[in-house]
Amino acid sequence: MASMRDIKRRKGSIQSTQQITKAMKLVSTVKLQRAKQNAEKSGNYFHCMFETVNSILQRTKNLDHKYLKSGESGKKAVIVITSNRGLAGGYNSNVIKLITRGELAEEDLAIYAVGKKGKDALQRQYEIKADYSDVIEEPVYADAMVIGKEVLEAFAKGEISEIYLAYTAFKNTVVHVPTLLKLLPVEINEDENTGAEGSGETGSDDKALMNFEPEDEEALNLLIPKYITSLIYGGMVESVASENGARMQAMDSATSNAEEMIDHLTLLYNRARQGSITQELTEIIAGANAIS
Repeated sequence: MASMRDIKRRKGSIQSTQQITKAMKLVSTVKLQRAKQNAEKSGNYFHCMFETVNSILQRTKNLDHKYLKSGESGKKAVIVITSNRGLAGGYNSNVIKLITRGELAEEDLAIYAVGKKGKDALQRQYEIKADYSDVIEEPVYADAMVIGKEVLEAFAKGEISEIYLAYTAFKNTVVHVPTLLKLLPVEINEDENTGAEGSGETGSDDKALMNFEPEDEEALNLLIPKYITSLIYGGMVESVASENGARMQAMDSATSNAEEMIDHLTLLYNRARQGSITQELTEIIAGANAIS
């Protein structure tokens, strides 16, 4: 059994750690509220852009455009959004597993890293084409434009054949879903309705003829880059909210575990102290009996 001094020292160490986890939980809670607001503000635009492009492509299925077909290169690009810091539970590892254990595991990949954790984990196995770790701290639309422009240029030059986005979708404070989304070539989702779900108002509208002004190819040349940029920005904003939600949960769990360990060590300390007092009393009584 550990000595009273060892138990007291370990208890003090855990109490210090608990103070840190409490502070980190409070910081994450504050950051989560702001990140959640940003995710909710951009969410409508994020999903509306996706549905709009899909709706246009459904109505122009015979369109031949460079953004609608894979390139000849065997290399695929993946924009991987993780965090720069740890202590967020499985937030980073779940996104990394989308690459290392998912459908792209055996592919020749070019990684565009947004977050140091993803870069550090993937650089041993894949080529890191670009590092944008600094932008994930406070993501803005201009950062997404820079990333989108670089991957689109590589796609246009034939350096990559497909573009994917790996991020963590924010559902609510406790639910965060690792997601792998194909950006290019744009795929038509046959099941996607362009109006309100279940409203019964989309049937005739879906069959309406789509007229482009200017021509369809020029319209997509303008629209697809904005589509890519909006999805990248939406992915970054949702990932930041998910990161803070995951870290808040992890720190809350760590604080609770520390509390349980402190209670257990307090019990052990009291038992050791009681045993020490009992032993001292026994020795005193034995000494008194020996003298008498």
